[in-house]
Amino acid sequence: MNLRQIDVFRAVMTTGSTTNAARLLHVSQPGVSRLIRHLEIQLGVTLFERRNARLIATPEAHTLQAEVDKVYRGVQHVQNVAAHLRFGDHATLRVLSSANTALQLVPGATAKLLQRFTHSKVFFESLPTREIVQTLVAEEADVAISSAPLDHPVLEVREIGRWTLQCVVPKGHPLLGKKKFDLATALRQRLVVYSPEAPQSRVIDGWLEKFGIARQVAVEVRSGYAACAMAASGAGVAFVDNLSARAHRSENLTLIEIPDAPRFAIYSVTNVNRPPSQLGQTFLELVASELAGFS
Repeated sequence: MNLRQIDVFRAVMTTGSTTNAARLLHVSQPGVSRLIRHLEIQLGVTLFERRNARLIATPEAHTLQAEVDKVYRGVQHVQNVAAHLRFGDHATLRVLSSANTALQLVPGATAKLLQRFTHSKVFFESLPTREIVQTLVAEEADVAISSAPLDHPVLEVREIGRWTLQCVVPKGHPLLGKKKFDLATALRQRLVVYSPEAPQSRVIDGWLEKFGIARQVAVEVRSGYAACAMAASGAGVAFVDNLSARAHRSENLTLIEIPDAPRFAIYSVTNVNRPPSQLGQTFLELVASELAGFS
């Protein structure tokens, strides 16, 4: 039996007549009758008895119907899987991120993704830059959002937005009494700085060093959020990305806008050998949209 014969046979069994089956399938009644007769000849059994212009299904027809229904359930499953592939439903997404994008940016995009694809599942992990590269190269994750550029031959790195540098100080700090923010004065304070392993270290330190002011290091941290926590506690003045500053939300922390503050890229990262699924592509679009709202 081919799929067309299965379709017609099931329609006749469901509706009880070739006329109703033809109406259901939007074909001619004679065409349905011919196909049923041909199927009976092909199988060598009588599927329907004709009584007073009615079709009565034989026991053989009922046996066949049970198998046909199994096929239909299988076809329906295939159609459902195909729909899930297209729309992301019931799919999974493995997401990595650097520390500062893990605070609000990635969670916000993830929440919106799951509102759209309610049966999908996201596996999320915040990792150091080196581990993000290793995991993506090993194809153990689908996509990463990073505030530092990543370099590897099999990784596709795209800029999706930018973050801005801000100065954060504890409530009541003398810098807040000035009418205009003085970067040189801020750099001469006790500072919270980043360890070399932190993704912000290279870009922030590189920008600050060009001013040629010797810095008094009070605390060394590995994340912008930790820098905010230290500054809020009075341990020192910190220069942080606006993603971390927004997420900290401490009453003891004050954010100072830096005139002509530098802006640095945020990247989406994928493995060129494993392009994003529809779910992954939608996630990246939502991240970019979220990021635009942070500006």
